[in-house]
Amino acid sequence: MKLFQRKKQSELPRRRRTSGDRIASDESQVSSDIFRRNRTLTGTTSNRLHSSGSSSDLRSPRVKAHNLASMRRKVFGVLVIVILSAGLLWWLINQFTAIPTVIVTDTTITKSINTDKYAKSIQNYLESNPLGRLQFLLDDKSLSNFVSADLSEVAGVEQRGASGIGQTDFAVTMRKPVAGWSIGDKQYYVDASGVPFEINYYDKPKVQIIDESGIALNEGVAIASNRFLSFVGRVVALSSSSGYTVTEAILPAGTTRQLEVRLQGVGPLVKLSIDRPVAEQVEDMSRAVQYFKDHGQSPQYIDVRVSGKAFYR
Repeated sequence: MKLFQRKKQSELPRRRRTSGDRIASDESQVSSDIFRRNRTLTGTTSNRLHSSGSSSDLRSPRVKAHNLASMRRKVFGVLVIVILSAGLLWWLINQFTAIPTVIVTDTTITKSINTDKYAKSIQNYLESNPLGRLQFLLDDKSLSNFVSADLSEVAGVEQRGASGIGQTDFAVTMRKPVAGWSIGDKQYYVDASGVPFEINYYDKPKVQIIDESGIALNEGVAIASNRFLSFVGRVVALSSSSGYTVTEAILPAGTTRQLEVRLQGVGPLVKLSIDRPVAEQVEDMSRAVQYFKDHGQSPQYIDVRVSGKAFYR
């Protein structure tokens, strides 16, 4: 009877099917997955093959091109970092000052300069301020003050850039004297800012200032104001225009507001005041000197400190 006939294989429940049937079904499913859209047809869906018998040729041209582009980007990035690092290192080496080199650009200097001692003074500053060895961190004003305090004939120091690996040029400006300054048995020179110094690399100034005022001198520290030195310079210039040459300028004892000048070929001293216009005093001096010359007289001094009058003795 059909009631007791055996069921067909296809009508068996899933739990009662044999393992072989399940394996065949799974293989069929995998085989169908291979041909899905956007799947590679080389036999693998992975960029890397783990089987020892597999070959990298199984990667598609599209995957290979993608991997090569990624590799090029990485290599290019590393190359850019290396180049930038090398450029920065080279720039820092060029900015570093290991050995200072002193140069002098003023062509009016008439004497040879021993640059070694100025280079040594700069080196001493760099040893005290190690960050200053990098050119972009060097304070030129602080360096100038340090070297000027060490060597009073130096007016300023300015860096001029690298001259080689680890070498930097420094331009040193020397003080230019406007007058010689004699104090006691020592000879000093004074620049336009009133700072005295002993070593002069320029021509000897025509004006010699003899200090009898008793002012204490500290080398490298201003002992005369710009107004006083300007007054001396104007006296020398205007006297030259009037036909007289100033050979000495004397600061008398007990005052710093007066000046006594000695003229070449003229016997008497001439007393002047820095509080009165210099042009008027030089004009009065010229008239008084000419008057005594015409009358054959030679007084000890001529005083033109008062406007419109000349005193003498």
